Amino acid sequence: MTDKMEAFLKSIASFSGDLSKMTAPSFILSPVSLTEYPSYWGENPELWKEIQQGGSPEQRMIAVVRWFIATLKGQYTARNTSMGSEKKPLNPILGEVFLGAWPDKSGRGETTLVSEQVSHHPPITAYCLNNDAAGVTVEGHSGQKTSFNGRSINVVQVGHAMLTLRRPEGEERYLITLPTLTIDGLWYGSPYIEIIDSSYIQSSTGFLATINYSGKGYFTGKAHTFNAVVNNDKTGQTILEAAGDWSDVSTVKKSAVLPPGSIFWNAGVVPREEIAVKPLEEQDACESRKVWQHVAHGIRTKNYELASKDKSRIENEQRNLRKQREAENNPHQLRFFDRNPADPLYAQLIRQCKGHAPTQESFRRKRA
Repeated sequence: MTDKMEAFLKSIASFSGDLSKMTAPSFILSPVSLTEYPSYWGENPELWKEIQQGGSPEQRMIAVVRWFIATLKGQYTARNTSMGSEKKPLNPILGEVFLGAWPDKSGRGETTLVSEQVSHHPPITAYCLNNDAAGVTVEGHSGQKTSFNGRSINVVQVGHAMLTLRRPEGEERYLITLPTLTIDGLWYGSPYIEIIDSSYIQSSTGFLATINYSGKGYFTGKAHTFNAVVNNDKTGQTILEAAGDWSDVSTVKKSAVLPPGSIFWNAGVVPREEIAVKPLEEQDACESRKVWQHVAHGIRTKNYELASKDKSRIENEQRNLRKQREAENNPHQLRFFDRNPADPLYAQLIRQCKGHAPTQESFRRKRA
């Protein structure tokens, strides 16, 4: 471990409150803003078509669970591969947006992403992914509450996602809760993310997926392990149990739909497809990569003085802008999303999901 990393760990050990409010040194920062993170939901566009092709509610529910498991490798291990270890993402400015798409290939249709920082204190990112050809939309929001326990950083993810499947007989909804994370390996200088506890997927068609996560401890356990069980709400019948490594291979343990022992998902075989984004010179001033271009360049080239200087410039500009808005009584207006302080659809579907608030705000894409 470097002296700088040791000094940083000592500083967070003495910090009280949410670590997301703490200013982090440039050498532990990622060159990527949190507004880009919703793109991980869309890195397997073909799986959305498979959801629509499910011939029964059971098949479609299982396809949604498979798609969700497929997103986890990108969300929680991709940065270890690309940057050597987990880094702290850049904290977006209020109103920052990230726009991109996965082009149509082999009739799967184009998948688009709109992501916007809708709150700065607390930091919240809203997003909408849509594929008209597949009849699938995913809308949601996420924030983080972080704390340090002396050994690792715990990250409670705040928010949820809602997948809408447009069918000839009507819309199906799938409420997705967000798992809790822990960042381990800090004292070895090689931070990595592990998913812990449980998350849920509840469908409007009457099925609940309970996904339990575990990781490698000091002496026992295996990294990135999950066990998913899908039950019928009314009968309690298990239509699927799948388990394995969410970053590698998982298999069907029990199912009324799929052959037991078959591969449920193989993350090593199916490549993730990164989102396509406009060139920097074509982006507007509020687009994420335009906002952070000099900071990102400094981080990637290890010119941390440049990164810190431009990061401070951006943060000071935002503080002055907030003061100006307050003085003029002119609150920030959301560009792409509407806020619903109490989402009735969330309240309807969350009842089966243990340990979650009965009501929660939501952010939905503005309609033309």
